[in-house]
This record gives sequence, C-alpha cells and structure tokens, in this order.
Amino acid sequence: MALTGRAERIVVVGTGPAGLNAAERLREQGFSGEVLVVGEEPRLPYHRPALAQQLLLGQAGPEELTLPGLPELDVVWRLGSRAAALDVDRRLLLLPRGEELRYDGLVVATGAQARHLPGAPRHDRRVQVLRTMNDGLALQRNVTAGQGPVVIVGGGFLGCELAASLRAMDIPVLLVDRGGDLLGDVLGERMGAAVTQLHQDAGVRLALGVTVWRFAPHPGGIAVQLTDGSQVSARCVVLAVGAIPASYWLRGSGLVLEDGVLCDTTCHAIGAQDVVVAGDLARWPNLRFDETPRRVEHWINAVEMGRAAADSLLAGAGARPFTPLPRFWSAQHGVRIQAAGAPALAGDTIALAGARSLGHQVCGYVRRGWLVGVAAWDSPRGMRQWTAELDRQSAVGAPRPSPGETEAPRGMPSVHGRARRGWRCGRRGERGGEVG
Repeated sequence: MALTGRAERIVVVGTGPAGLNAAERLREQGFSGEVLVVGEEPRLPYHRPALAQQLLLGQAGPEELTLPGLPELDVVWRLGSRAAALDVDRRLLLLPRGEELRYDGLVVATGAQARHLPGAPRHDRRVQVLRTMNDGLALQRNVTAGQGPVVIVGGGFLGCELAASLRAMDIPVLLVDRGGDLLGDVLGERMGAAVTQLHQDAGVRLALGVTVWRFAPHPGGIAVQLTDGSQVSARCVVLAVGAIPASYWLRGSGLVLEDGVLCDTTCHAIGAQDVVVAGDLARWPNLRFDETPRRVEHWINAVEMGRAAADSLLAGAGARPFTPLPRFWSAQHGVRIQAAGAPALAGDTIALAGARSLGHQVCGYVRRGWLVGVAAWDSPRGMRQWTAELDRQSAVGAPRPSPGETEAPRGMPSVHGRARRGWRCGRRGERGGEVG
C-alpha cells in the first residue's frame, strides 16, 4: 500500500534521529496527510551525540542543543507520551491510560535503552547512565560534586568519550572494562592498543580485564570494589555497558522481537507491511555484506535509516532495499577516530595507508581477502580515500570472492603474512558509537 493522501495519518514513535528524520522525509516526499510524532521525553528533539561532550563540558546547554527548524516541520507533537502497546490488526498505537491512536502507516523508532549492570544501586542518584538530556544534566551535577574520581564502567565509545571529557575538566577518572584494550572488540587489537595508550597518556586510570564485584554507597560517595581486589571511593559512577533495544512495548504485537524488531531489506517489519522500523531498534539484512539481519547502533545510520524507512512506507510494495555503508566517528583527547563498514565481520586487519606509526594510520578490516571495513586514526584524507574504495567493493552486485579465495582485490595490499604478525581483529563485544 502506498501512502500519499491528505486523509491519511502516519504516526512516528520516537523523537531521536531516526524518528525525526523519518518525519522530515515524509514531508520532503510530498506526503500531505497528518504526521503525528510520539515521544517519551517531554522535550523537543535535540543533538544526542553532544551529551557526552558539549553538554558535559558546559559548551552548550539544552536550548543550544535543541535541533533547529522544528516549528516549521508541520507535524503534530505528542511529547511526554510513552507508547504502551501496538495492535497491528486494528492499526492502533496504544498510549497510557487507554488512549488509542489510529494510523494508516507507522514508523517505529524508539531506539535503545541503557543496559543496566546487575547489582548496581540505580536508586542512588550518584549511579547513573547517559542516554537522555536529563541523564546529561544529572551527570553535570554529579561530576562537579564530592571527592574522588568518577568511575566509568565500560570501555566502549561512550565510556571513552566520557573519560576524555572529564579529563578535559581536570576530573580524575577510573575506567573499568573487562576487555584487555579499550575498543579492542570494536576496532581490533592494534588500534585498541593505541586507544588504550592515548587514555593512559591523558591521565585516565585504567582497570582492564576486571569487572565490578560490589558497589557500596556511603555518605561521601560510592565505594567500588573490583574483582582484582582493589577498591576506590568514587564521587559518582557512570554505567556505560551498552544498550538494549527499546522493544518492551511491542510484546504481544505480533512483530518478531529478536534482538530488536526483525525487518526485511526495505525496513518493513516482518508481518506488518504498513509498519517500518528505523534506527537502533531495527534488525535488518544489509545486502552490502550478506543476508544476515543485524542492528547498527550509530547516529549516522539512524539518520539515514529514518529517511529510508519513510521512503519505504510511502512506496509500499515498490520499496527499495536499504543498503547503507555504516559510518561513525569519535573524538577523544584531541584525536579523531573514524570508521566505516562492518569491522566486526572481519577476520584480519591490514595497514592501508598513512605513516609508519599510528599517528596517521588507516586500518582495513578484511573478510576472505575482501575489504569490509576501514578505520582511521587522525587521517581524514586517508579515510575519505579508503571509504570510497570500501563503498566500491561492498556495493550490492559487486564481484565477491568464492569462500575458498583469499587474494586481495586490486588496489588493496595483500593480507598474507599480516595476520601472522599479530594483526588479528578482535570480535565486537558491545556495539560502539555516538550517544543516541
């Protein structure tokens, strides 16, 4: 079913980057019916990646982070309204207190919620996560009060960016992660070791290869006991241990809930052709790489998928597959780390370009002799060059090696011998990326 008419209503659930861009795209494509945007937070959409940096550093407040152009979007806002349930047979979105919203088309973009750590005293205001503006404002208050370091549990992108921001404020930091290197599960051993050294040089105290055994709140802070027997008294604790899909409200809807919402290649939810899904919540097969459905928790993907989902909803059966080249970046201690593709799918890594040291390094992530991802360390020019090459090699319909082939494609250094010198890729543990 294609949607275009003035009498029709499309409901967008979620005011993050996926939901907002879906709403914008609907108007760009000429949809003249009602667009109703439902969001759990009571505020208008804002720049979520800035929470761990600009907001925390005091460089921008909530007003400055509110996205521009929202009054001109021509949508109906239902803010402070949590979606409670979905009835796909009757095309109804259920809100608390029994309110029902009819829809002709639905965009589900409720994203992900912070993963909680078993045993962490979340009732204590000094133990928190960072997903929303309110979280960011509370963290601002916590890090400037009390004594002792801020303890960050989790060495993914969020934990690393928070550590960098806090050190820029001259606040002591202890970063706890069960892995051997920061971001090693995301970017591989070689670049993970460089990130680890970067944080050590910036004065971040690291506790790697351990986990938290016990939290003990006391009037002066939070005692954090680690599995190696050490203990520290923290002014506050930030749990940055990943996220889980915010699909709780879809139980019983008939949609397939398996690590998010299962979709086909066009972002349509399996089992409901008038429902599309976008952002962190969506698990779909990106045909650039293979036919295995996966989720991608990066801000740029949420933006692009929101627009693609809107296109698919309007096109109906004529929708095209969503085949993006995932991209993400992170700024830490003055270093810009950029990545593209699907590094977690690789079996080997190779040096692609740049200087002999990691000062200007571009790493390639290779599967069966084929480039599936790239990451750059302070090398924008090299990143542009190799992202273009990755885009060419991973394009849908591009030639692929057979399972037995290991030769590198033309223009790319051979992987032979690299893996034997310790260039093996790590496997991804928690998904990294910007807040949001």
